[in-house]
Amino acid sequence: MTDRLAGKVSVVTGAGGGLGQAAALTFAREGAIVVAAELNADLLAKTVELAEAAGTPIHTATVDLTTEDGAQGLMNGVVQQHGRIDSLITAASFVDFAPIGEMTLPQWQHTMKGELDTVFLSISAAWPHMVAQQSGSIVNFGSLAGWRATRGLGASAHAVGKGGMIAFSRQLALEGGPHGIRVNSISPGVIETPGGREAFKHVPAFEEGARTKTIINRLGSPQDIAWGLVYLCSDEASWITGTDLSIDGGASAW
Repeated sequence: MTDRLAGKVSVVTGAGGGLGQAAALTFAREGAIVVAAELNADLLAKTVELAEAAGTPIHTATVDLTTEDGAQGLMNGVVQQHGRIDSLITAASFVDFAPIGEMTLPQWQHTMKGELDTVFLSISAAWPHMVAQQSGSIVNFGSLAGWRATRGLGASAHAVGKGGMIAFSRQLALEGGPHGIRVNSISPGVIETPGGREAFKHVPAFEEGARTKTIINRLGSPQDIAWGLVYLCSDEASWITGTDLSIDGGASAW
């Protein structure tokens, strides 16, 4: 590893698996002081186990980020212990998939809570600390679904959540600029994660269609996304803000 994030205090939400876990482990290997936040203590323990096996221990917080108290407590605790928050990766989310004719209001609201509210709460809790230190990097997650329709998956609520997150990130970049805060988003294509497989296992040929849609002819991995996160949170990206970075194997190119 190259210590591209040496000494930076990085908060990663949703660190119990998938994109959040890959981010936490990769940031630690790159020298960051990682605070891995997750609601599920068992999942978080697995991330800790992987970090320790790699010789890059991390700090952890078991927290419910769907509540204002949870988000505020996390960010205040990080600053009390480590003095600052250099980067925030908002990977915590949850979503319901259903065709619009079958989606219920509770499913819709659950998705908005998982893909918008949790991110808003985390950022609003970290924001005053970043303003006070006049620096910081925030990376949120859009999606290919935030830019293009998704055939066969019933992704209307997901599309709204991720399209909204791309717009939210762009607006935050404008508001954060005067305070030295950079805000970007990453829009992954279809990633091989347990959550992703659960979402499309009942849709015939979805995985194969997603793979052949890429130019590289494979689905993405959480590690593919983690390297993009490292770049956006490093000093190498000091002039990058308000950008949505597509990491999708070329699926959005045609």
